Amino acid sequence: MNMAQPVAPDRGLRKRPWTSVELTSLDFEATGLDLQRDTIVSFGTVPIREGRIELGSCTYQLVDPGGVRPSSASILVHQLRPVDLVGAPPMEAAKEALGAAIAGRFVVAWWAPVEAAFLDKLFGGGQKAWLKRILDVRDLLIALEGERAADLTLTAAAERYSVPVANPHHALDDALVTAQLFLVTATKLGGRRASVRDLARARAR
Repeated sequence: MNMAQPVAPDRGLRKRPWTSVELTSLDFEATGLDLQRDTIVSFGTVPIREGRIELGSCTYQLVDPGGVRPSSASILVHQLRPVDLVGAPPMEAAKEALGAAIAGRFVVAWWAPVEAAFLDKLFGGGQKAWLKRILDVRDLLIALEGERAADLTLTAAAERYSVPVANPHHALDDALVTAQLFLVTATKLGGRRASVRDLARARAR
């Protein structure tokens, strides 16, 4: 079922400033968080180039989860009912669109292990390999504020940094909020000259 992985950025780019590489903020909504059972029902991507968000190139797509029904808990979160997913593109078409959106780019996410797990489920390659490609905005926030920030939700973090939130748990809006929080936290941590590797290691330091 897994298609070829989207090409990863060249390893040498990790040494370059984050403002000089291609990034894509990514958010998934899913049928639940049981990775043995659940799958995605939507995704949103927001490109970041030269330290700027490219709103005109954002993508949002519903995904037919096949025979996996969204759990009642997940529906309460993202408001996507089975009837809302009728006629959505099948998983293979969604993977093609998502692969094109992240090919050659570093991924920006809120709480990277979740996105890495679903990316591995979609494309294979292993969660550890995907985590190496993801800049976790939650980790950047913890690097700024300390471990007390680990309890913040994406919406709470956005409110703290005056980032507007229009539609929480909508994949595109969450990806946009994550992208904006990334610009704020990356700049505060290392300025516009900080390398991708510096940001990836920020929480550890």
